[in-house]
Amino acid sequence: MPLHVEVVSPEGLKYEGDAEMVIARTQGGGDIAFLPGHVPFLGALDSWTVELRLPDGKDRLAAVHGGFVEVRDDHVTVLSDIAEFDDQIDVERARRAAALAEERLRTNDDAVAEAALRRAHARLRAAGQET
Repeated sequence: MPLHVEVVSPEGLKYEGDAEMVIARTQGGGDIAFLPGHVPFLGALDSWTVELRLPDGKDRLAAVHGGFVEVRDDHVTVLSDIAEFDDQIDVERARRAAALAEERLRTNDDAVAEAALRRAHARLRAAGQET
């Protein structure tokens, strides 16, 4: 029996459907994979991608920027301030944002630029444009 997955942002439900596996990156915990039968889990998400392995064997990636993942009774809920799937990402804009953040980081240690770079890299990965 597959996992039932919901990806939700303030804009609304971004995805609802089944997945064989969900991989997410948590703050301070690294990547974690959820399979059917996983014990209950609640974690804070890092700015990275959430990977959905669909029943047809294809993968679907969403760039998420913070939020939470909850797993219970073969149901995975991803709540994020921003969740963008590959078809919603402006790749050129993400590349420009990464370049600007990298330039800013060359001149000083800037937490805002670091966060912008993480978001840009997550978007590029979700769009299949790994950096």
